[in-house]
Amino acid sequence: MPPVTPTKEATEEPSVTIRPATVEDVGLILEMIRGLAEYEKLLHEVVADEDSLRRHLFGDTPRAEVVILCEGTGPGGEMGFALFFHNFSTFLGQPGIYLEDLFVKPEARGKGYGQALLAHLAKLAVQRGCGRLDWGVLDWNEPAIGFYRRLGARMLDDWRFCRLTGEALVDLAKLADRVS
Repeated sequence: MPPVTPTKEATEEPSVTIRPATVEDVGLILEMIRGLAEYEKLLHEVVADEDSLRRHLFGDTPRAEVVILCEGTGPGGEMGFALFFHNFSTFLGQPGIYLEDLFVKPEARGKGYGQALLAHLAKLAVQRGCGRLDWGVLDWNEPAIGFYRRLGARMLDDWRFCRLTGEALVDLAKLADRVS
């Protein structure tokens, strides 16, 4: 009996699409945020909930955008996401895109989905007249750092991110009342 040759359909890579998220994706987005936080050992810091995501991503004044990477054509094929928003470079005199989060589910890693999401954002940046695409990476995350370098990203070792949250943010905001 001759060997069985797999059909073309059986050997093809699954089709992949990247689509804008909708309000119906809020639960999925939160699930992926938690998956990313777990990977980064920061799950204890996640206080986001579906209501806050719905309000800030899909409300009257959306503050960020999300795209979803889907494998295959049916429901349940959502394998990754990217959450991003516009910033502005005064030096370039152009808008940019800041990638806040990129996540691919563990079972879907190694298939090029992270690169597909970044390429999608780069295309959006070019289409929207942006001069750059920025993001941060944790200093211990060597796999991600290597991946980003292979894509051509520069690590800006001379820059540090600064962040005000919680009580420090509120305290500084109170100083504005003294200036006004």
